[in-house]
Amino acid sequence: MQKAVIYGTGEHFESLVQLLASSHVLQLCSIVAKSTKELSSLADQYDIPIRETLSEAAASDVELVIDFSGRLDHHDTINIFKNNVSIVTSSTAWQFFHSLSGGEGSIPSYRNKLHKINTILDSTHDGMIAINDKFNVTLFNKSAAKMTGQDQERVLGKPVQDVIPSSQLPRVMIEGKEEINQEQILDNGTKIITTRIPIIDEYGNKMGAFAVFKDITEMINMAEEVTNLKSIQSMLHAIIQSSEEAISVVDEEGKGIMINPAYTKLTGLKSDQVIGKPATIDISEGESIHMQVLKTRKPVRGARLKVGPQKRDVVVNVAPIIVDGVLKGSVGVIHDVSEIKSLTEELSRARQIIRTLEAKYTFEDIKGESEEMTFAVEQARLAASTPATVLLRGESGTGKELFAHAIHNGSSRKYNKFIRVNCAAISESLLESELFGYEEGAFSGALRGGKRGLFEEANGGSIFLDEIGELAPAMQAKLLRVLQEKEIRRVGGTKSISINVRVIAATNINLERKIADGAFREDLYYRLNRMPIYIPPLRARKQDIRMLAEHLIKKLNQDYGKNIEEITEQAEEILKQYEWPGNVRELENVLGRAMIHMEPHEQKINGVHIDLPSQIKQEDSHKRLISPKDIESLSVQMDKVEKRILSDSLAEVDGNKTKCAKALGISLRNLYYKLEKYGIQTED
Repeated sequence: MQKAVIYGTGEHFESLVQLLASSHVLQLCSIVAKSTKELSSLADQYDIPIRETLSEAAASDVELVIDFSGRLDHHDTINIFKNNVSIVTSSTAWQFFHSLSGGEGSIPSYRNKLHKINTILDSTHDGMIAINDKFNVTLFNKSAAKMTGQDQERVLGKPVQDVIPSSQLPRVMIEGKEEINQEQILDNGTKIITTRIPIIDEYGNKMGAFAVFKDITEMINMAEEVTNLKSIQSMLHAIIQSSEEAISVVDEEGKGIMINPAYTKLTGLKSDQVIGKPATIDISEGESIHMQVLKTRKPVRGARLKVGPQKRDVVVNVAPIIVDGVLKGSVGVIHDVSEIKSLTEELSRARQIIRTLEAKYTFEDIKGESEEMTFAVEQARLAASTPATVLLRGESGTGKELFAHAIHNGSSRKYNKFIRVNCAAISESLLESELFGYEEGAFSGALRGGKRGLFEEANGGSIFLDEIGELAPAMQAKLLRVLQEKEIRRVGGTKSISINVRVIAATNINLERKIADGAFREDLYYRLNRMPIYIPPLRARKQDIRMLAEHLIKKLNQDYGKNIEEITEQAEEILKQYEWPGNVRELENVLGRAMIHMEPHEQKINGVHIDLPSQIKQEDSHKRLISPKDIESLSVQMDKVEKRILSDSLAEVDGNKTKCAKALGISLRNLYYKLEKYGIQTED
């Protein structure tokens, strides 16, 4: 029988005292309240002492405090009674004990319900165990007794550590945290999976803990039974049939034994066309990966094939089926890549569109493995890492703009604008306003509010000045000021505007000769020539022709809707014998013309398709297409003359570069550049 104390007075107070005084469940030890005549009379009637404080009532072994005041602090009360006392409100206590006072007629009903609950707990296959706040066992069903090897009747009321030494229920109750699906090994070696839950009342009091657990020894035995061939085959068949991936299975001889609906949907082949047939039956282009795996006993991933009558483009992953070291066949998973290919093509087209908006080429787009091109690319990469002005030199069609794009995209300015300007394509009268902008009213037709120039548009980025050698002298002076002062002034304006623009210039003319003729400012030349890069002509790197051709064919395929794969060796030899005065631009033109005139079924460009000027194309491929007696281009002849002049001048001054530069009227830096360009070796 538990002992209780009433704290304070209030509604139902007298009724509850009368109810508890007659109860066989609870013993009312004292009432803690201010003594009154009515209270004293009631206490005397039931022989219940009245105390003024809880501390006075704590002398008894009290387990329950009924609070009529509603102000009791749970923590302080526990400290006073020095044990795990429970606090309930007066209304809760009244309802609870009033329900118990319904008479003895309700007791059989409770006993009947309790019997039903115990019957259910004992009939469940899962073990169940519960403890109270003293860690003693209060529930132990038949399944728990069977798994632990304990007597169900004897363990009730005993400490749980005596029943199951490895039990974690005391810890779960103390920590107040549930644990789900924990693995545990009992003392008798039984392996169980258990879930542990703390039991906490509505006031946060820890009342005990409960665990439900399952013997997984049976599950292990069931798993071993599933390993028989019939079960595996049934499971495998169900998995394969429900899979969204196309799957095919062959036996050790390479004959089909199973396919799924996804396979039929992808290939167009039904079961009667595949089952019992060789693994090659579905291959329209390529070799059977099933046969390869059966031969090597090793898996293959990512193989490209075309399957079925529609020649669907697929990627195949195939693995061997080995049971106890014996090869039983192979299983393949087939992925349709036609949609991926379509998306990739759309992405490629999108990238092409984006490239037209800004700098669209990178160093990866520069094709060539020759020594000359490799050196030029290395120089360009070095230029990209510095803020210096770059001067790209080379014949028309060699790819100077391609290099300019790559330098911008390889620099720290790649996320800012890249502006292209062809200095030869804009008249002198318009070029200044285009480059530097103009103020409102600067000239007739000027826009209201003025207009920003291309240098302002490119602020923070790069500006590519192509054909820089065609600038008029007046524009040269203004460009020099921009390079020196890092600022521009709009046409008609008086205010200077600071800019931060990286200048990349290009020319296909001999600037040194223009300087000598007085057509180009020498001081501007020095500003532009901080980082000169010479781009070799195609005739100087003919070993790159095949690589360039394959790259250009891919581009032209998109433009013309063709599917050309490559050039033949015969076509390559013809292309290599030509001197290419138009360089890569001319090569692209020749290949495009060849593709236009090819038949739809042709996939390779051969010598018949190549259309070169008749005076240099010969029938005998072993003969040189260009005779030594033919007149060379002007630029080639000029380069030869310049090289000879440099060599002779150096010899005259005994290799003294300073004297040589002074005698020739060029800077020492320019002399070094030319010596490097022509490969003239000197002794320092």
